[in-house]
Amino acid sequence: MVHTYGAVQYDLAVRTHIIGILNVTPDSFSDGGLYDDVERAVSHSLQMVEDGADFIDVGGESTRPGAEPLPLEEELRRVLPVIERLAKATTVPISIDTYKSAVAERALNAGAVIVNDISGLHFDSKLADVIARHSASVILMHIKGTPKTMQKNPRYENVIEEICLYLQEGIERALSAGIKQIVVDPGIGFGKRLEDNLDILQNVKEFERFGYPVLVGPSRKSFIGKILDLPVTERVEGTAAAIAVSIANGANIVRVHDVKEMKRVATVVDAIMRHSSSIMNI
Repeated sequence: MVHTYGAVQYDLAVRTHIIGILNVTPDSFSDGGLYDDVERAVSHSLQMVEDGADFIDVGGESTRPGAEPLPLEEELRRVLPVIERLAKATTVPISIDTYKSAVAERALNAGAVIVNDISGLHFDSKLADVIARHSASVILMHIKGTPKTMQKNPRYENVIEEICLYLQEGIERALSAGIKQIVVDPGIGFGKRLEDNLDILQNVKEFERFGYPVLVGPSRKSFIGKILDLPVTERVEGTAAAIAVSIANGANIVRVHDVKEMKRVATVVDAIMRHSSSIMNI
């Protein structure tokens, strides 16, 4: 399962890969306001690379539950200077976390090579063509509703099958546009109840049916807080448990805030589950 992102090749069958989260926002649920300055954002990103991040995912619009859409120009103002700087400072592939074709276009021109779309190509009909034209990769995530509405009493008859149907629609749009490289993400916390998130983590292998890498992003999310009755600042151990289960159940990529700690978790789980000679250094 060798994939090429920009100039970097990754064999996702050998080990789990880590996406480091960079929110250049004042209001994200976990780290809003910490990295909304270009210098701090770039410095933090380079530290994540040193800590083992295989990708950096840059987001300028908070998609926390209840969030309002951000004006296009403000999103561009936040993300473009950071992407431009990072593209010159590191060879690690950069992802732009957006569902807007205009933001994706500018970000890909600035040096991003992946578009991480929380809507799975359901919100903006022009986005797939933009990604294909740039020969970029896409992460297709499932969401029920929009960030503003997604946690208002979400309900499923069969959460796994409904997510898969939604992802299949996104895959068909991606393939029709000519996108060559796809990653699927079941969308932990995006229009999900506690029990839905647990079902997803127990059934990660179900998302392998499409034949694409599977990304899981449980980092610091509210289901962990509900289980442990802890605030977002105290969810590292809970995140580690969710990451370990995700990898053991088939995740190829995990998206995290705490790169150093989760890289160590992933390395140990990979050694246990895969007995890879490259992991074991034999």
